[in-house]
Amino acid sequence: MKITELFERGEFVVSAEVGPPKGCHAEHVIEEAKTYLSGITAVNVTDNQSSVMRLGSLAVCKALKDEGLTPIYQLTCRDRNRIALQSDLLSAAMFGIENVLALTGDHTSLGDHPQAKPVFDLDSVSLLHTIRQLEEGEDLGGNKLVGEPPKFAKGAVVSPCSDSVDAQLAKMERKVQAGAEYFQTQAVFEPEKFIRFMEKAKQFGKPVQVGIIIPKSAGMAKFMNANVAGIHVPDEMIEELKKDKEKTKAGVTGVEIAARIIKECKPYCQGVHIMALGWESKVPDLLKLAEI
Repeated sequence: MKITELFERGEFVVSAEVGPPKGCHAEHVIEEAKTYLSGITAVNVTDNQSSVMRLGSLAVCKALKDEGLTPIYQLTCRDRNRIALQSDLLSAAMFGIENVLALTGDHTSLGDHPQAKPVFDLDSVSLLHTIRQLEEGEDLGGNKLVGEPPKFAKGAVVSPCSDSVDAQLAKMERKVQAGAEYFQTQAVFEPEKFIRFMEKAKQFGKPVQVGIIIPKSAGMAKFMNANVAGIHVPDEMIEELKKDKEKTKAGVTGVEIAARIIKECKPYCQGVHIMALGWESKVPDLLKLAEI
């Protein structure tokens, strides 16, 4: 199922993210997704997130699909040249995976193999163009594909709370022109910034899912402020996480904060994307509290 079909029907689309394990046994990830995420629209599978080597996104997407879930195949340009990217896209189509999220990817210097050579033959914009060209039955070399070409729901990312809103809008426009049909955002902790961004982004006419991270602790919030571009957790939220350490440790405070953000942003977007970061078990409670 293409999630773009749901957007077109006016449905509020909910997705959540899972990370493949650092090993070849994904049973735990699959069971958690079945247990806690089966009631949502789709499950994103990260692709060597933060440049940390893990089991491949495509393999986990196939396993999730086999269990009846709808996967979104995250595909980064960091580790593959254009030949490998196109080959993996054709493989995804053969497996019946219909949703793709195109990402440039974090630099290898940030991960657990800092000596690895980054590729970046393409970036997220040219990857979107590549997907659209494959859908037209031709590869980037101008060669015709054999048989029916693949068809994907093509997604991209944007950072609405970045300090440079105009730069983000310009990137968003380039991605739309390259073929992006929907967007998922970087995590939002400042709804007022998200709302202002969406007032400007609605010119592109593409559905946007607000990105949500359940904050686990004040330390995590401070780390994101210091190290993650496009994210700022306000001081009052950090104080809220400090107030009752047992409540925060149990995830209650983080879920309450995330639910408030969703409620504030919901009138201005077409869906929500939850980055649970190991707290997939909190997703049902979050959606209930957010009245979704």
